[in-house]
Amino acid sequence: MTQANEHLCDVLIIGSGAAGLSLAIQLAEHCKVLVLSKGPLREGSTLYAQGGIAAVFDENDSIASHVNDTLIAGAGLCEQQAVEFTAAHAKAAMEWLIAQGVPFDQYQDSDGSMKYHLTREGGHSHRRILHAADATGRAVQITLVEQVKQHPNITLLENFNAIDLVTGKKLGLDPNRCYGAYVWNKTAARVETVRAQAVALATGGASKVYLYTSNPDVASGDGIAMAWRAGCRVANMEFNQFHPTSLYHPAAPNFLITEAMRGEGAYLKRPDGSRFMPDFDPRAELAPRDIVARAIDFEMKRLGAKSVWLDISHQPKDFIIEHFPTIYAKCLSVGIDITKEPIPVVPAAHYTCGGVMTDLHGQTDLTALYAIGEVAYTGLHGANRMASNSLLECIVFAQAAARHILAQLPFANTPPPIPAWDESRVSNSDEEVVITHNWHELRLFMWDYVGIVRTNKRLERALHRVELLQQEIQDYYSHFRVSHNLLELRNLVQVAELIIRCAMQRKESRGLHYNLDYPEQLSDSRPSILTPVRAG
Repeated sequence: MTQANEHLCDVLIIGSGAAGLSLAIQLAEHCKVLVLSKGPLREGSTLYAQGGIAAVFDENDSIASHVNDTLIAGAGLCEQQAVEFTAAHAKAAMEWLIAQGVPFDQYQDSDGSMKYHLTREGGHSHRRILHAADATGRAVQITLVEQVKQHPNITLLENFNAIDLVTGKKLGLDPNRCYGAYVWNKTAARVETVRAQAVALATGGASKVYLYTSNPDVASGDGIAMAWRAGCRVANMEFNQFHPTSLYHPAAPNFLITEAMRGEGAYLKRPDGSRFMPDFDPRAELAPRDIVARAIDFEMKRLGAKSVWLDISHQPKDFIIEHFPTIYAKCLSVGIDITKEPIPVVPAAHYTCGGVMTDLHGQTDLTALYAIGEVAYTGLHGANRMASNSLLECIVFAQAAARHILAQLPFANTPPPIPAWDESRVSNSDEEVVITHNWHELRLFMWDYVGIVRTNKRLERALHRVELLQQEIQDYYSHFRVSHNLLELRNLVQVAELIIRCAMQRKESRGLHYNLDYPEQLSDSRPSILTPVRAG
């Protein structure tokens, strides 16, 4: 029997993007599922994903080729088993999305049959990107939201922040098992509990730790921080992908210009109109993202330029508008006609390649705790995620986790009671300015010291700053009632520390991590793994 402010379910899913909703749909035929959404159900990184999803649909392509391309993009740090597993399950995952109703673009072949239009992005040797114009993530998210809303076994809690996971250590039970979570009901401004037989983190990445990011505000590393506090290992946090091309315009912050535009022939140019990518890599504009982002960063610093330019205006106008309607409309709204002129672009923090360590079932170090999507480290991405493997990972590992959870769940067992949240010794804060100030300071020094190019001295400065912030934030957290901004800041500063410590552990430059003090690659490179002291 549940009490007031308490929820009971078979599986708690924290996060409502492609990974979380896919998992919910596949579990709901067999058990009661509760989905926790930090904001409105549609909000999250999935909604803003433009390019598409990689899978082998072309008869001239192969799974082996997809695997090889991913391994190359990952700069020798991918775990081959994870790459092979993902590529092998990619087509089935896309067929499942198609069955849910996702409207991927099609065209009529010469024989009259309908085929999926496949585009190509950086790092791919073939056209294998299924897409819905230039708004694939939106199409996926809207389709999955409609599916979960119709299912009687899925309960949706919108505008809820997860605060912390509850392990057996707090309950006097198995310390290596997860039993639920404390959650913040933003609407009612109160802490509630969720008891569950299994918990899945699908909270996305942590790019909001940086000053400039393509991610929505919800991407604050919550799942990574909660899993770390609960006792889970994390890996490869130093590999934060900076997307090379984010629109540089004060009226449109955080707007991504999809890599598919370069796949369809767009050129990167200096302010004088000359191309520069052929000077950095024989693949030019189709080089992997880490190479393109560093090249842009180098040219901007060398020239003192505020941006570089992405130009597709040499393509036919109808072609541009048909393939990139969202970008065309957005740029036009700020006075840029991409059919006639180039787009000013800069790199922005985009994707967290590291995360909570899992196996191929999405299982973490804690029994009954899973992590899927960007929050997880599966070994798929290595030192650099290849374009359009992110949404793919969400679906493939949601399916894998669903199979494992259903095989493990003892449906007859009721999760044990969780003690109510204790607010007896805290008060309301009258100093929200402290949170705002710390938030800005954190994101600024992470951008300056732990950005696209790093040095030992910058990393040491960043660690010193983050340790001071942690002390101040923990003191604040101990004395005042929780709030949305405080919870996000607490998680962001924890993730910042993990990023810095992983970066300091890596004595080389590889993929997305470039350190001027260690410019060469080591001959034997391994994941950067951090292990916490188990907490309750």
